[in-house]
Amino acid sequence: MTKAAILEKADKEKRALLTEIEAKEWLKGAGVPVVETKLATSKTEAVEIAKKLGFPVALKIVSPDVVHKSDAGGVKLKLENGTQVAKAYTEIMDNIKKHYPKAEIIGVSVQKMAKPGIEIIIGMTKDAQFGPVIMFGLGGVLVEVLKDVSFRIVPLEKRDAAEMITEIKGFPILKGYRGQDPADIPYLEDLIVKVSDFVDKNPEIKELDLNPVFAYKDGAIAVDARIILESGK
Repeated sequence: MTKAAILEKADKEKRALLTEIEAKEWLKGAGVPVVETKLATSKTEAVEIAKKLGFPVALKIVSPDVVHKSDAGGVKLKLENGTQVAKAYTEIMDNIKKHYPKAEIIGVSVQKMAKPGIEIIIGMTKDAQFGPVIMFGLGGVLVEVLKDVSFRIVPLEKRDAAEMITEIKGFPILKGYRGQDPADIPYLEDLIVKVSDFVDKNPEIKELDLNPVFAYKDGAIAVDARIILESGK
């Protein structure tokens, strides 16, 4: 789906929050690496997609009304076969209907489980005075607990990205800690700049989160993505 099609669909449905699949398609088109993700609107379709992608897979609820998917039981990980996928699909639907009885449910996203790596977050918010601001830090739940993040105003150059990475307290983890593979720092610098360019060229975006991004010794990939549009865009 093209950017124009994504924005037109969101505008028609009067929603600012893009689905995970829409966000990933837009980012992928801009060269940001994301895990391939497909939409399933039935249990049977979820199983078929999982078989095509290859196990293990993850299932996540797709709904503009559910922001914190895990808290509502809308995420199932490490599904090894079709039987587990079918069961997970049913459990996700039941959980969401229980926690969000009035939520609009588009379906469930199916994606192949990515190889684990160092979890980081790259995000963007709009400051009232400075405009778009990029955030970088350790991702997953660590960003909420430690709040170990750095910020820069868009647009960024590579030296800005390098400074963002080295100034967080968790930088030693990215360099490799107690035998763990180090992250590909030059790749992360390029990725931060790429995200900066993406939001700079798309002023329709109000907020963006790539969390987690799995950082490897030879690259990185965004496992989850969230984009919120400016109201009325």
